[in-house]
Amino acid sequence: MIKFKEKNIQISLVIITLVMTIFRFLLNEKGRTNPDSIRYMRFAHNLPEIDNTTTPLGYPAAIKFFTVFGFDEFWSSKVIGITAFLFIIFFTWKKDFFFRESIVLSTLFSFLSIYSYTMSEALILPFIILFLYTAALIITGKLEKEKAIFYLSLSLIALYNIRYSSLFIIGGSGLFGLVFLKRKYSYIFIFSGIISFFFVILYKFLFIDYFNENYVKDALLIGLHPTTKLLIELFQGLSTTFNPFIHIANPNGGFINYWIYGTGFLNIILIIYLFIKYRLTETEFFFIFISISGVICSFFVQYFYLVNAIDYRLLAPFSLPMWLVYFRKLFQIFSFKIYAISLLSIITGIIFTWLSKGNYLENRREIKHFLQSENLDKVPLQFYLETTEDLDKIQIAELISTVNPNIKLTFKPKDTLQRTILTRYKVLQKIRIDRNKYQ
Repeated sequence: MIKFKEKNIQISLVIITLVMTIFRFLLNEKGRTNPDSIRYMRFAHNLPEIDNTTTPLGYPAAIKFFTVFGFDEFWSSKVIGITAFLFIIFFTWKKDFFFRESIVLSTLFSFLSIYSYTMSEALILPFIILFLYTAALIITGKLEKEKAIFYLSLSLIALYNIRYSSLFIIGGSGLFGLVFLKRKYSYIFIFSGIISFFFVILYKFLFIDYFNENYVKDALLIGLHPTTKLLIELFQGLSTTFNPFIHIANPNGGFINYWIYGTGFLNIILIIYLFIKYRLTETEFFFIFISISGVICSFFVQYFYLVNAIDYRLLAPFSLPMWLVYFRKLFQIFSFKIYAISLLSIITGIIFTWLSKGNYLENRREIKHFLQSENLDKVPLQFYLETTEDLDKIQIAELISTVNPNIKLTFKPKDTLQRTILTRYKVLQKIRIDRNKYQ
């Protein structure tokens, strides 16, 4: 009877999460895109021509793949997010691998938001699950020798082809083998780490340097941020990442942020307590090892590589393993009552989505009509910005990219005289955009 009730709860949560994922980007004035989304969709649109090397090929290629079925680049990115969610649920159910934990994980508003985002994190999450599953088979002795090295190396290489930050997972896997050198499976992690790192070197010389020989030199800058600032951002990023209910702080500050950061911080304390009190299996310890090493590397890379401040999205590939172990411990203690976390997170998500709602479909119609009337819907475009901090203006560019992905940003005022160079003023003098006051 209990199992029957739990099964019904699981089915209900999967359906609700799927519906919420769709509403999450439809009730957003720009369809859950950001400036990086512009680059991803343009990259996909121009394939097989290589548009840039700022991002690996994996996510743009996946977007391009789904355009074969009649979707444009924007809708393809949303299909990827939904497919990623459904794959995680199906795979973990089929393999009986953290299935209950994956359902609760996916209902968290932060992960639901990632599934709805036009960003590569949506694609990397199912590959993280595949990587963790492969590692678990190796640690438990179900996958051995050359076959184990092959599959683990393949999963690590696949991760790197989606996000460069997967280099931290490659390093973490190799380090895990070195730290536990006496264990019989250690050589598998060491050799897989070496093979994957060798692939990274080849990728750098044969792909990145071929199309942009100055990329690494231009990207590496020493002393980008002071330590005090990075430590504050680390605390804020971890507190929002591990807040089960809300993952975005109010940029204007206020009392609400004390609740957001405080809830996340208390949850981190609870996670640490449970991991100390209840003994971790070797597999669970590996999951935590990968999570912590990923967070540490994400912190230190900010000293010489220009990335966004640490937040729930950047940490998602590294927080996922820890969430799975955390929920497993909670299930062991409280059984199916843990699904209450899913319910509370979904309710929070509904409230937040409704309060910050915009109408993407209406805005898309407006932009599409504007571009077609100006004969700009199928030609390369540029959008003028004074600075990258002009969020309102960038939002217009993001919205345009969902209709015509072949758009780039320009910062040269003289370019605005050209017909294919759009500005915020040119667009808004002819159409009206539905906005919300929170995003």
